[in-house]
Amino acid sequence: MTTNSSSPREVIALCRQCEIQAVDLRFADFRGHQRHFTIPVEQLTESSFEDGFGFDGSSMQGWQAIHESDMLVVPDSQSAYVDPFMTRTLVMLCNVKDPVTHQSYPRDPRNVARNAEMYMLSTGIADRVTIGPDVDFFVFDKVSFDQNEHEGYYHLHSADGQWSRGIDMEVGSGTQVRHREGYLSMPPNDHLQNLRTEIMLALQDSGVEVARHHREVSSGGQCEVALKADSLLQISDRLLRLKYIVRNIARAKGKVATFMPKPVWNDNGSGMHLQLAMWKDGAPLFAGSGYGGLSETAMHAMGGILHHSPALLAFCCPTTNSYKRLIPHFDAPVNLSYSYRNRSAAIRIPVNSGDESERRLEFRCPDSSCNPYLANSAVLMAMLDGIQNRISPGKPLDKDLYDLAPEEQQDVASTPASLEAALDALEKDHDFLLRGDVFTPDVIETWIEYKRTVEVTAIQQRPHPYEFSMYFDC
Repeated sequence: MTTNSSSPREVIALCRQCEIQAVDLRFADFRGHQRHFTIPVEQLTESSFEDGFGFDGSSMQGWQAIHESDMLVVPDSQSAYVDPFMTRTLVMLCNVKDPVTHQSYPRDPRNVARNAEMYMLSTGIADRVTIGPDVDFFVFDKVSFDQNEHEGYYHLHSADGQWSRGIDMEVGSGTQVRHREGYLSMPPNDHLQNLRTEIMLALQDSGVEVARHHREVSSGGQCEVALKADSLLQISDRLLRLKYIVRNIARAKGKVATFMPKPVWNDNGSGMHLQLAMWKDGAPLFAGSGYGGLSETAMHAMGGILHHSPALLAFCCPTTNSYKRLIPHFDAPVNLSYSYRNRSAAIRIPVNSGDESERRLEFRCPDSSCNPYLANSAVLMAMLDGIQNRISPGKPLDKDLYDLAPEEQQDVASTPASLEAALDALEKDHDFLLRGDVFTPDVIETWIEYKRTVEVTAIQQRPHPYEFSMYFDC
């Protein structure tokens, strides 16, 4: 149940109406993982929405040092909704602030998103950007994994997966999805129809508008839920809510959901395609008479995304696993080009009925392991830079980009091959993110250092199970 409230007083009234007993205060950490703590409802007063509540900011990676650990979370009344999984609990997202100065914390991802929208307004280019994410994820029946000094393994169990064929499982053998044949399949092969519908209804009950849900391509329980487009901050908030609802409904059904981009080898990975549009005074800025029905503004926005894509992917594809998805021939956009209707390009221009309000770009590279506040903000900043500097996107490539001749492939830029390469690109190309103090140098530097030391180096140091197949007898 959503509040549709805009004031602290209305939120407090809703608590009385719904007999709320607990208030869960949530925020996104630097990586984009949601954190929370809970207070008795009696502690929530109108002044709480100004004064906030204290917490320890030193116990989360990438944030405060222990000698300056005290921080505040300040509830956003417009984000309130009743938690469908917890007893008489109201949820609110919070902004993170310094307890002494009450200034917004620069490393708070939600602060970055607010700054990005304010910077857009200050440019006069647009007064609204809308983002509609198509979110892929996997739902498995059981997952086990470990990595230590003497072993490294993972096991994925899925009644939906082709590898389960012949195994006597509760849902019945013989209805597994064939390799890469899951897209829009029907029940009983689509074992997860009811689960996705429950996710859709729970999202709508909590105030998140859903465009559609369906079975995705990969065997092993791959799903998609597409959200209706909304403003940058709103859609980033809703992506956190989606992850929370997906994981908890899966758990209630005895299953486990993951937004890991590539959990299944030799099959399609999970992306988060972004439907992008900009507006001013209610008019769509991307509608025009150019290629694919786009305006000159849209072409330059597209040019900005393509020009900055290697750096953008440090936020949009922020895990080492992301780059196991970004390889040819698995419907992944590895070519930094654009095309009308073409899903093998990094940017697709969707077909529409001619409705100017539907003119948009689809940036296909991101995945849902990202911190949505940082990823969406970075994409907006790239579009604004493209418009301000009239960056050309080059010529479209209206062909299957996976089957280009070698001489043609040489002229098409590719996505970075690894997280390390994307971080190197961000280190060289981030001035466009610093405008309007949207991203600070500290945020950029901390992100790069964290990703390199905690993720890239950690993977590089550990033997991979397949290395035993390749090298044990050498």
